[in-house]
This record gives sequence, structure tokens and C-alpha cells, in this order.
Amino acid sequence: MGQTVEAVFDGTVFRPEKPVKLKPNTHVRITIETSPPGIGKTSSFLKTARGLNLEGPPDWSENLDKYLYGTEPPHEE
Repeated sequence: MGQTVEAVFDGTVFRPEKPVKLKPNTHVRITIETSPPGIGKTSSFLKTARGLNLEGPPDWSENLDKYLYGTEPPHEE
């Protein structure tokens, strides 16, 4: 049975980022593949959305309900 485990090497041992379902002293074979910087780190939604280079009408944020649901937002008086 194989599984991919994200881990951090602290200079001495590999520390998994999430719990691993293995009994203590289980022998494993580890293949090391370094991740590019930023992989595995959380990112803000806004940063992700900006990176998608989405295109839309210029009034997208002002008329979001109209574009998402086909309705006009209630008018504030």
C-alpha cells in the first residue's frame, strides 16, 4: 500500500505535516522529491483569484448578484 506524505526535514528527521496511519517502528521506503517553494503552503483566496487572471464585465463586483443569480440586488435608500 502506498501513500504520499508531505513532510518537513528539520536537519535530522522528517516530520510529517499530517498524522500518518502507521504503527510505531514500521519499516518504510522513502523517495524524496522536493517541492517548489510555495507548494503546500496555504494562500489567500484573493491571491489565488488574482493569479487566475479572470476576465469579466467592468461592473462585475457592483452587480455580482445579477451575474451569479440573474437578479438585481436590492436598492438601498
